[in-house]
Amino acid sequence: MRSFTARDPRTGVHDWRGQALDPAEVLEVAARLRAAQQGWEARGGASRLEVLRAFAQALRRHAEPIGAALETDTGRRRIARLEIDSVVGSIEAWARVIAADAPPEWIQGRGLPSVRHTAAWKAYALVGVVSPWNFPLLLGMIDAVPALLAGCAVLVKPSEVTPRFIAPVMAAVAEVPELAAVFAFVPGDGITGQAVVDLADCVCFTGSVATGRKVAVQAAGRLIPAYLELGGKDPLIVLEGADLDAATDAALRGSVLSTGQACQSIERIYVARPIHDAFLARLVEKAQAARLNWPDITVGEIGPIIFDRQVDILSAQIADARQRGARVLTGGEIETHGGGLWLRPTVIAEVTPDMAVMRDETFGPLLPVMAFDTVEEAVALANDGEYGLSAAVFAAALDEAEAVGRRLEAGAISLNDAALTSIFYEAAKQGFKCSGLGPSRMGEDGYRRFLRRQALIANTARPLPLAAFSEEGST
Repeated sequence: MRSFTARDPRTGVHDWRGQALDPAEVLEVAARLRAAQQGWEARGGASRLEVLRAFAQALRRHAEPIGAALETDTGRRRIARLEIDSVVGSIEAWARVIAADAPPEWIQGRGLPSVRHTAAWKAYALVGVVSPWNFPLLLGMIDAVPALLAGCAVLVKPSEVTPRFIAPVMAAVAEVPELAAVFAFVPGDGITGQAVVDLADCVCFTGSVATGRKVAVQAAGRLIPAYLELGGKDPLIVLEGADLDAATDAALRGSVLSTGQACQSIERIYVARPIHDAFLARLVEKAQAARLNWPDITVGEIGPIIFDRQVDILSAQIADARQRGARVLTGGEIETHGGGLWLRPTVIAEVTPDMAVMRDETFGPLLPVMAFDTVEEAVALANDGEYGLSAAVFAAALDEAEAVGRRLEAGAISLNDAALTSIFYEAAKQGFKCSGLGPSRMGEDGYRRFLRRQALIANTARPLPLAAFSEEGST
């Protein structure tokens, strides 16, 4: 084993030490899960659902230590508790998807009427999940829950940046022996994560584009599917006639909730020139009113920067914008409080498309605002880039917002709001461009992706003899 440490983002102190599992140890866990998977799949969907419901109750019983660990991991209290609530709620949400999934019927053949066919679904034996640090519990379970309900065994490797929650969650898992047989977390680093990808039959990864490419290559070498949810540079377009109070509310929340440490955060804002100045003034006013949750974690809206390396990216983008002539109207300076690193909502005006803050993923509370003259220009600016995770459009009417949204190259478009995929999970969507690979993790697709389709083909007549294909009589 290799030891690793974790940093408390509110104090800046590396006050946690754990052991990273080596590949041989990951293999032992994977083998145990595989041995139980066939029995798990054979239970049937209704039985598996009851086991997951028992797990939900165990999570509720362990909510205090899990929430406390997530709070220390991320520096957030309310969102830490919402992660637990979201996982519990997702089990019933997936139950509704499964209930609406009617058994496939036999279909009469068109080319050969005596032949009919139907489908059967076979679960991947072992699903590997490699999850990120920004929502440590939720973004591991968003893949694990539907995979378990589909009949898979699941092995989750969380980020080494936020590992404290693993122990109390596994205590909850242990209270449900049927689940513990097919579900486990493995703490560790990149080597541990690579071992998971080497052992799984299907892999889910959430994280950066750079690491996602490596996971995709590793999975492709083994000819297994890789479902990737990667980075974003989500645009918000505000059209003339939009409700400025509503638009600025959505822009601020969509940009700085969770201190902007979310892949679907709004990271660039394009505003119609006639309303640009009024929009900017309201946005600045609201951004200035946002409070750090320091020193009291129960007060305020802006938490600390979880991963200290992210500070270099944020500082570099702000400096680049300033050097190229942009004006920083709020925030803009990394603050140190109690040893933790903080950044207030940072509204940046007079930005240009070539600036890093408009081109590269930020993952922080930066709000660059740029004016546009025509809808065509706004669409072109929003589509200019390597990312296509999600986007947003504000307009006077929903049909106007929809018309523009349909022209954007992104997997999910929020209309007259922003970052709706963070709070609404029912709509299936995929990442465009470099933002993802594979089926949606939301909607029915989020469940189906863990099942391989098997065709059952039945002949209701006498099988054709070899003589039916004799060369005699051919021309």
